[in-house]
Amino acid sequence: MIATLRGKILEKTGESAIIECGGVGFGVLLSRHGIDQLGAAGSEAFLYIHMVVREDAMELYGFPDAEEKECFKLITGVSGIGPKGALAVLSELTPDELAASVLMGDKANITRAKGVGPKAAERMILELKDKFKGMTPLQVNTAASTPVQGTASKALEIIEALMALGFTQPEAKHAVNNLDLETLTVEQAITQALKGFSQ
Repeated sequence: MIATLRGKILEKTGESAIIECGGVGFGVLLSRHGIDQLGAAGSEAFLYIHMVVREDAMELYGFPDAEEKECFKLITGVSGIGPKGALAVLSELTPDELAASVLMGDKANITRAKGVGPKAAERMILELKDKFKGMTPLQVNTAASTPVQGTASKALEIIEALMALGFTQPEAKHAVNNLDLETLTVEQAITQALKGFSQ
């Protein structure tokens, strides 16, 4: 089984790349985020690999880090969602954003992925909620080295804080929707949400 690849990028398209290792070119399918993190043709790449072997084909799915690979495996464990569907999800949502969407029950955000309809999104929420529950945003963040949290993970943190204070999930989500998460810190956002409830 191929678990990782390290080699020169021979070719790169919008959804795949050819990585040369030991004189052999391996065709690898990647998410849009994975493609964006690859260097230019001629540079070296290191990818985590998930190999899918069928009677008529062998496909290699590549990931820039272990977090995205683990998230891919979780998604493909959902009934009715195959490897290409999982890759479509990860092209629209980072693992951090997917975890936030699942925990908030945000079907609309998940259906941004090509080929993922409302029923598939609902199955993902039902089947993945327990797997993501209890995880902090940084535990599922593919860009953990970046100090700025994504707005999805920030929204999740604020909603959880408001629910801990006794507000219902719909009330918390409604309050978060009225906040400017791009400019507010988590603490400022919680304070502003509480002021909104008191008005």
